[in-house]
Order: sequence, then structure tokens, then C-alpha cells
Amino acid sequence: MSGARRLKRGIYLLPTLFTVGNMFCGYSSIVHSAVGSLEVAAALVVIAAVLDGLDGRIARMTGTQSEFGLQFDSLADIVSFGIAPALLAYQWALHPTRLGWSLAFLYVACVAMRLARFNIATTVSDKRYFVGLPSPMAGTVVACIVYAFPEPTQSKWLAAAFATLVFFVAITMISRIRYRSFREVDLRSRRSYIYALPIAAILVSVALHPKAVLLALFTFYLLSAPTAYVWSLMRRRETRSRSTGDSETPDSGVADESAIR
Repeated sequence: MSGARRLKRGIYLLPTLFTVGNMFCGYSSIVHSAVGSLEVAAALVVIAAVLDGLDGRIARMTGTQSEFGLQFDSLADIVSFGIAPALLAYQWALHPTRLGWSLAFLYVACVAMRLARFNIATTVSDKRYFVGLPSPMAGTVVACIVYAFPEPTQSKWLAAAFATLVFFVAITMISRIRYRSFREVDLRSRRSYIYALPIAAILVSVALHPKAVLLALFTFYLLSAPTAYVWSLMRRRETRSRSTGDSETPDSGVADESAIR
């Protein structure tokens, strides 16, 4: 009986260990950013994102989800994907202006609001999607740019473009745009061996060109939802205009016929 209890406690500790690792990477990233080691700081944010994804998966797979784990994970995310990327962005391109300082703070505030909204969401209409860009993805996008180009930028134009990106990422986190969550992927179910091929291809690509591949992957995820949203708006407008045109055609025909008569 005591052995079963110890095993149960060990299972509950498992996702917590990943959360602690996530927080440790975020804290280490802050320290490295403060001393100017931006490449290491950026890599640590990426590692923190991997650990953050694993702790949730492990908690769901082992049935060890808890309110403590949810709150603890959010506090860790504030460090790893709020303060750490904000300081990284500030050290890389946003300093020493007040606008850059304010923009970095805006990013942290949006991360906090994103996490707070996620925590109080009692019902989820569709688990296949996140409402707003998840904070780990937001932090990883910023980190991947710095990881690919670790030297602090001296160009004002590049700094302005990066500041615009940071603002876009911050606003996207608190938006209502839906991002794919991939929660419907069941890792415990049997799949064809063909599924191993794309996974292997991604791992090989990351191993060969980690900076370029990671930047491309997370940038694609960042832009995927806004692109799909704009596309859906265009389709709706096109469908609406067609339906309006179809409804007007019979009326104009009747008017012409009555005029001829």
C-alpha cells in the first residue's frame, strides 16, 4: 500500500519536474541576457518551450493534472516566456530608448493577460485551437530571431522592424485569433510507420541547420493563424457579395420585364 502511494506521488512529481526545468531555463536566460550572452539566452528560451510542452503532455497522459500544476506552470511561463524574452529583445534591439523599454514591458503585460485569461477559462469550445497565440510560442519566436542573429543589431531600420514584430506578437497573444493546439494528436495510439518519416526529417533538419529551421518553423506558426483569418474574411466577403448579387438579379429582371410591358 505504501509502495502504491509513493508511486502515485512520484507520478505527480513528474510534470512538476519539467515545470521546474522550464522555470530554471527562463531564469538562466535572464542571467545570460544581463551579461550579454544573447545566443545562450535565446537557446534557453527554446529549451524552456520544449519542457513546457512536455509537462502538459505528461500530465494529461498520466492523469496527473491538478490546479496546483496549472498555477505553477503559469508562474513559470511568466518567467520563461514573459520576462526572459522581453529582456532578450531589449538587449538585442530595443535599448536604449524609452520606447523600447515600454514595448518590452507591454510584451510582459500581454503574456500575463494571456495566461490569466487561459487560467480562468472554465469551458473550451474547441480543444483543437488556442484562443490567441500561446505565450511559449510567442517567446520562442522572439528567441529564435536572436538565436539566428546573436549579435545586437546596430541598424535603426532593423531595430524598428523588430520592434514592430514584438508589438505584433504581443497583441496577437491577447487577440481572439485561433491557433492550432495539436491536442487532438494522441501519442498513445498506434500509427503507421510512415508517420516516423516527417518526424525524422524535421529532426535531421534541426540538427543540420538549427537556427534557420527553428526560425522558419516558429515564424510559420506565428503567421499561420492570421493568414487563415484574413483568408476566411475574404472568402466570407466574396460569398456575401455573390449572394447579394444573386438576390438582386431576379429583381432587376422583373423590373426590366415590367418596364417593357
